[in-house]
Amino acid sequence: MQRLRFATRKSKLALAQSRAFGVTLVDGNPGLTLDELLVVTTGDKIQDRPLSEVGGKGLFTKEIEEALLAREADFAVHSIKDVPYALPPGLVIACIPKREDPRDVLVSPKWKSLAALPKGAKVGTSSLRRTVLLRRARPDLDIVPLRGNVDTRLAKVDRGDVDAILLARAGLVRLGLADRATEIIDPSVMLPAVGQGALGIETREDDLATRKVLSVVHHHESAIAVAAERGVMFALEADCKTPIASHAHREGDDLVVRAFRAELNGDNPREEMVRAAFPNDEATARAMGIELGHKLA
Repeated sequence: MQRLRFATRKSKLALAQSRAFGVTLVDGNPGLTLDELLVVTTGDKIQDRPLSEVGGKGLFTKEIEEALLAREADFAVHSIKDVPYALPPGLVIACIPKREDPRDVLVSPKWKSLAALPKGAKVGTSSLRRTVLLRRARPDLDIVPLRGNVDTRLAKVDRGDVDAILLARAGLVRLGLADRATEIIDPSVMLPAVGQGALGIETREDDLATRKVLSVVHHHESAIAVAAERGVMFALEADCKTPIASHAHREGDDLVVRAFRAELNGDNPREEMVRAAFPNDEATARAMGIELGHKLA
């Protein structure tokens, strides 16, 4: 019988997705037992300012990775969109399980859709990417910063602090709240964040036993798409202070990768797309993403 401990953030969403992944992992590895290590990250502690003002992408991973390196946990469950491209020495993303829907959604109890929002309606989001793309689609809206967990943001729109909020559909699905979305926004309007909807399972590079356990639930097609999107992020040297988006998906026998970037203030927006035969390995997919990122740079 094998026993492993996973590290995760303490938020309701992080726990929901980590525990769901744990069930899948145990199903694929009969006899496996899992324990939890709950970690409060810097990003969890800062709730009064946009993350772009206080640091880079590692705000939700640093303390968790320290626990891995200290051998306090065997693996960590992250939302891969929170994970910087460069990992600390000795750590690897060993598994990408099957991806959830990567699209963004609008939650607007009164107005229901982006098109129906009246001029000057208040829309809450703390994401630079969503802010820039929303301004492009609806420059007449009033976009206001909104931090907090999913429940907090839903409560704010329910009591009318804002007219609408933008969220990742994957988070709502994992919390059993998919029906709260009043509109699923097409990627042609709001291209998803790099890795949105996907989990990244991180472990120590030399822990071959844990890597073998994780390999059972690795999802090849999801990993290929995530590798391409993270290649874009690498080429653009992007962090949470950079408005970028990238979405890769399979179309028949091809991999189609789209990417967007703009300046911090939303100026100079540009988009590019690349299509090629669906790669057999993540390195080839990553190279596609890097090529696309260089076109945007």
